[in-house]
Amino acid sequence: MRLLSRILGPRLEATAHCDLPCGVYDPAQARIEAESIKAVQEKYQANEDPEFRHRAILIKEQRSELVKHHLWVLWTDYFKPPHFEKYPQLHELVNKATKAAGASGTKGSMDPAKGQELLDLIAEIDKIFWETKQH
Repeated sequence: MRLLSRILGPRLEATAHCDLPCGVYDPAQARIEAESIKAVQEKYQANEDPEFRHRAILIKEQRSELVKHHLWVLWTDYFKPPHFEKYPQLHELVNKATKAAGASGTKGSMDPAKGQELLDLIAEIDKIFWETKQH
């Protein structure tokens, strides 16, 4: 039985720090959506048309949900325990960023300053992300 296990068993064990080959995860997806949010917020402020403003709110809310989705994918699928050990602020940072895209942040506000706050938090996550890619 032991001989059979050695013959049929795996010869090489492979490990990866993410679920798929690297290159499929990138905070740029969240950043692009956050840039759209801030642009919509700025356009909203410059336009008094109620129909335009209504559409702007809907678009901004959809984009805010996409930001949260992209950040959660990074947090749950890309970042692993060694990353959280090296960057102990990462859990709180992702939490702050997803909240900044939520009801108390860009999803609930048409203030471009909220959009900038979200972009700043994503930039911090992006910096850590690319540092982890160097190893």
